[in-house]
Amino acid sequence: MGKLDNKVALVTGAARGIGREIALTLAREGADIVANALHMPNLESLVAEIEGLGRRAKAVTADISRKADVDRMVDAAIGAFDKIDILVCNAGITRFAPFLEMTEEDWDAVIAVDLKGTFLCGQAVAKHMVPRKYGKIINVSSLSGLGARNPTMANYAASKAGVNNLSRVMALALGEHGINVNVVAPGVIQTEMGLARRTPQEYAAYLDLYRQQTALHRVGEARDIANAVLFLASDDSSFITGQVIVSDGGVKDGLLR
Repeated sequence: MGKLDNKVALVTGAARGIGREIALTLAREGADIVANALHMPNLESLVAEIEGLGRRAKAVTADISRKADVDRMVDAAIGAFDKIDILVCNAGITRFAPFLEMTEEDWDAVIAVDLKGTFLCGQAVAKHMVPRKYGKIINVSSLSGLGARNPTMANYAASKAGVNNLSRVMALALGEHGINVNVVAPGVIQTEMGLARRTPQEYAAYLDLYRQQTALHRVGEARDIANAVLFLASDDSSFITGQVIVSDGGVKDGLLR
């Protein structure tokens, strides 16, 4: 018996890294998975791996910053499995630039995916959860949404702070319908995305600095976030809503850039 037997979960940004691990973790606990990403190739291998666990899976490409795409994705999920019990809104992007040099395009792009996309997905899925009086919505935020930690992340920090408060409003609006809404806010997690703007040597130094700033003296792994999401997706957390669960290894005071 798994914690999520007979449940259906929609996971956005599931093609790699944290999102992929979340999808696999929920599947291992019995959930059927609708896996979303912007492009199909990486989703195909994920679907095959989930099916290898004995669970059903469907891949749906969609740009979550576009309402038409989100509606199509949710309709596809309902069409395939008749319901959505769990939404994990994990998809997100970053575009780093010093505050004085950040362009309007870079600001708009991150806000559109990370914040607007969370709103669109939550609203579209909740409309199907309300009649059933049941649902678990878990939005993935960031330590950056809890305080300024990097002068090149104005757009990202603002979007993730918005996700935190949006989720609290969602929890208030949806609680009477039996829907729990919570946030997981990761610290630094070792994924391939971390190499996007650093050389391997720079990334290794960055991770070492983070280790020194945590109480547990280690960097997070994708499974750490997936396990937190699993807890919030299961009925073990039935009396928890409107909360931001920080999974950062116990970051001490100080700035990490």
